[in-house]
Amino acid sequence: MTDASIAFRSLRYEVADRKAYITLNRPERLNAIDRWMPGEIDAAVERANDDGEVHVIVLRGEGRSFCSGYDLKDFAEGGVGTQGTVWDPIKDYRAMKRYTDQFTSLFRSLKPTICKVQGHAVAGGSDIALCCDLVVMADDARIGYMPARVWGCPTTAMWVYRLGAERAKRMLLTGDTIDGRQAADWGLVLESVPSDQLDARVEALADRMAGVPINQLVMQKLMVNQAYDNMGLHGTQILATVFDGITRHSPEGRWFQQLAADEGFHAAVEWRDSGRWIPEGGAG
Repeated sequence: MTDASIAFRSLRYEVADRKAYITLNRPERLNAIDRWMPGEIDAAVERANDDGEVHVIVLRGEGRSFCSGYDLKDFAEGGVGTQGTVWDPIKDYRAMKRYTDQFTSLFRSLKPTICKVQGHAVAGGSDIALCCDLVVMADDARIGYMPARVWGCPTTAMWVYRLGAERAKRMLLTGDTIDGRQAADWGLVLESVPSDQLDARVEALADRMAGVPINQLVMQKLMVNQAYDNMGLHGTQILATVFDGITRHSPEGRWFQQLAADEGFHAAVEWRDSGRWIPEGGAG
């Protein structure tokens, strides 16, 4: 495997046997999303599309988790995602829409993308994973969008397009997570396999696709993707990104961020995910 990367900060980029490997590389933080990762994903996807030797892109995470979402040490505890008392919605929208578009580069990529999920693909990590064309999970991996309970809205909006309305509501009205088996059974992801078979299954799938000419891969993917476009994917992402900004600046969102700042993001996440009532109006 040869390393074709320049200086990436939050991921690695490698090419071998017609496959480009984009590896999220913050294992000490469970590959949590920092301020550089979205743009680096976009840049790596563009590099793979520009490389005539690459037929398939494999997205994966270093270590025991694919991606645990936005790094709340910065974004919640440090207040990076929250403005002051006066909120500028367009400033917020521009920043979050940029991240959304950078994640969606995996969906817009002319060449097919496969995501390998071990451990977790949760919160913003689920946004990244579900932008890939195919997702293969370990049986015991977890996927979900817990910030639906407070302080978030999934900006890529892929839940409803993959699950349909009722099951998307089931996930986003609770903030629950499900394991790989259930995600595959529901059709959220392509398939689920035992964790010790995950690497081999993803490689076999990527190798099968890598034997197809690039022109054929591109045309088949564009044909399927346009159906999502006709169903209003881009417009839904615009709305979801606006709503995401509102969730972080509502009274409840400000309560969550303040709790993270005062007691640490672990305490804030424990409250959010426990099922305890979220204080409405930010009181409590």
